[in-house]
Amino acid sequence: MRLKDNVILVTGSTTGIGEAIAKRVLAEGGFAMFQGRNAERGRAIAKEAGERAQFVEADLADPEAPAQVIDATIKAFGRLDGIVNNAASTARSDLANTDAAFFDKMMATNVRAPLLLIRAAYPHLKRTEGCVLNIGSINGYSGESNLVAYSISKGALMTLSRNLADSLCYEKIRVNHFNVGWVLTPNEIKTKIADGLPPDWYEHIELQYAPSGKIMPPEKIAAAAVYWLSDESRPISGSVVELEQFPMIGRNPVKRGD
Repeated sequence: MRLKDNVILVTGSTTGIGEAIAKRVLAEGGFAMFQGRNAERGRAIAKEAGERAQFVEADLADPEAPAQVIDATIKAFGRLDGIVNNAASTARSDLANTDAAFFDKMMATNVRAPLLLIRAAYPHLKRTEGCVLNIGSINGYSGESNLVAYSISKGALMTLSRNLADSLCYEKIRVNHFNVGWVLTPNEIKTKIADGLPPDWYEHIELQYAPSGKIMPPEKIAAAAVYWLSDESRPISGSVVELEQFPMIGRNPVKRGD
């Protein structure tokens, strides 16, 4: 029970990585606040998870939502030991299609919301000497041409993580960051099928993209998250950890698909 009685808020936790992390928090003895926009699914997940789980509905693009989410968490559990900022918009855009409105909405969800959540949570995290785990992406290093706004937002989130880890260190609030690679979430499966790939596309991945032969499941990210949310990683803060099957810097993959 590595998170026994810890209260962890996991945003974007009605599917994918966030859902896997929240469920792992419960499995490790903690309390989990699930958050998302799909109220029906969120309530169903929390009910299935049991009495140590609650759900709060919120659209984090709304600047008022972060404070409301923190208030709901404190009301439900009475304390807050950690936040996992996982919620994100992954909408695609290239340079030509990234207008001001699109860019602003992307930044509101992917950067402003984590900042405002931490801001609202600050007194509670100070009280518990809590932690933050921000879920970024390897796209934050440069990204893909059809993910220009998303990639920029993930680069900004990485800077946010390092900046707050530095500025909050004397409060004993730790902030760490994952740059996650390709993860086989339900949304990723649907996205690729919508792009024209066959329903079983993930069973036929070129090894240069997944050397193990398979894309990582969300549960692998959740397993790694436990260490950074628990006291096992104390006092480490400001770390940016890449969770991918190959190194991001200096990689020169052999092009092979067998």
